[in-house]
Amino acid sequence: MADRMTVLQRSKCMSHIRSRNTGPERIVRKELYSRGFRYRLNCTSLPGTPDLVLHKYRTAVFVNGCFWHGHENCPKYVRPSSNAAFWNAKVEANRKRDAKVIAHLEALGWFVLTIWECELSPDRLYETMARVETEIRANRFRFISRKEEARKRKAELSSRDHDDKLKEAEKSREALSGKKIPREVRLLSKHSD
Repeated sequence: MADRMTVLQRSKCMSHIRSRNTGPERIVRKELYSRGFRYRLNCTSLPGTPDLVLHKYRTAVFVNGCFWHGHENCPKYVRPSSNAAFWNAKVEANRKRDAKVIAHLEALGWFVLTIWECELSPDRLYETMARVETEIRANRFRFISRKEEARKRKAELSSRDHDDKLKEAEKSREALSGKKIPREVRLLSKHSD
């Protein structure tokens, strides 16, 4: 279908599309809040500025628009026929950036959830939010178990270091006991006891 707007009209229309506080984001925030979750919005200290950050659960949530992020096999994602090269490049760049941001967050130890705009339609909302709630709560247990494993590894390494130091001291004592200790040193050690 051909575009009914002029280039200037389309440009003005597209410039009013927000990147924060969108309708889908507000729906997710309302649902999560009603389920007892507390979060921060648009946390700039994390890569990609996630839409919602649940620190207690070590989870970053992105609410993606199907058109802007190229949700495959979605009725809301229809590639425009006019200026197709521009839109294809834009959507592909968004996808690459999303993948890079998710990989970076996961490397930092964060769990990442992506909620698509089409999953928030009235007939799918309850199912989607139940899945999201389950994943977020599971992330809490994963986060705690990761911390516990790290603590155990640290304690194990510390114990190994301590054992290694004891072994070194024992080796040095054995090495010294095989050598003849000068009479002056023996006399000094007897007097210090």
